[in-house]
Amino acid sequence: MGKELMKGSEVVGASAILAGCNYFFGYPITPQNEIPEFMARELPLNNGVFVQAESETAAINMVYGAASSGRRVMTSSSSPGIALKQEGISYCAGAQLPCVIVSVSRAGPGLGGILTSQADYNQATRGGGNGDYNVPVYAPADLQELSELVQHAFYVADKYRNPVMVLIDGTLAQMMEPVELIKITYPEIDHMQWSVTGRKDRKNNHIISSIYLVADELEQHNHWLSKKYEQIVNLEEKAEIYQCEDAEIVVVAYGTSSRIARTSIDNLREKGVRVGMIRPISLWPFPFSAFENLPCCKYCLSVELSMGQMVSDVILASKFKYPVTHFGRVGGNMFTNSELESEILTRMSEVATND
Repeated sequence: MGKELMKGSEVVGASAILAGCNYFFGYPITPQNEIPEFMARELPLNNGVFVQAESETAAINMVYGAASSGRRVMTSSSSPGIALKQEGISYCAGAQLPCVIVSVSRAGPGLGGILTSQADYNQATRGGGNGDYNVPVYAPADLQELSELVQHAFYVADKYRNPVMVLIDGTLAQMMEPVELIKITYPEIDHMQWSVTGRKDRKNNHIISSIYLVADELEQHNHWLSKKYEQIVNLEEKAEIYQCEDAEIVVVAYGTSSRIARTSIDNLREKGVRVGMIRPISLWPFPFSAFENLPCCKYCLSVELSMGQMVSDVILASKFKYPVTHFGRVGGNMFTNSELESEILTRMSEVATND
């Protein structure tokens, strides 16, 4: 097919359709409006259904209904809109319903601003909904990877019967890059084993619900979900390890931040500075195994467009072997290569002093 110059939001929609998405329910909010715009135009042309709901809360509950019937379904929103969807996401997790949620981060808290941010890390990886549940979260760094991870998200959602989130920021949603849309083939998964169809002649009447009023039944259900999440942790970690073989300072960055960090690392490497990067692709499960073989690491720098929400995971991954600090900008501001390189050189000086 060849490469086509596409906007990130268009890549989300086109890749969802490639993955077999049948239904999309959403509500407008900047900077993700081009996703529902694309789906409103293209999904009906591909035998799908687009509905603009009356609110974010309505949209996620429509997702619950469509997913219950075994259909491949997606919604998208941005920061405060995702916050409104959290109750429904918890319901989908409790009822074990596969669906894909695309979150396009903007600056917060509150209504904040419409510029790019990564301050929804905790919202995505910890979840704002009630109860013991987890949602796999994928964070692409470019639009080709975005296409691949959107399709992968649908497969993971089906495989584990669980909501899956693709987390991008406003920069990735609005930027344009050459992308080759390639349909990825995954094993077929039979939804008929559990979905609701309304047929009276079925041998097993399936009931989709997340309510368990008997304590022992709910406890058993939670243990079942926990075993599923353990399996996801064991099998679904994703990360890129870049120039870490001899790195004394390891930058940890994802999404747009990792793009800037890669250039800074290349610039500093040319000057003989031993710096590398771990780029988490799955934010949950966090790629702890990527930190197991850093033979020369003396310092970790968590680089993100937030006040340091990923730092706690990096500290856990480091197992307290070396210091971990945060660098970034917030409010919709983007750090520059020179700012990051200056920060890395400062940390390198501290390492040399401590040695």
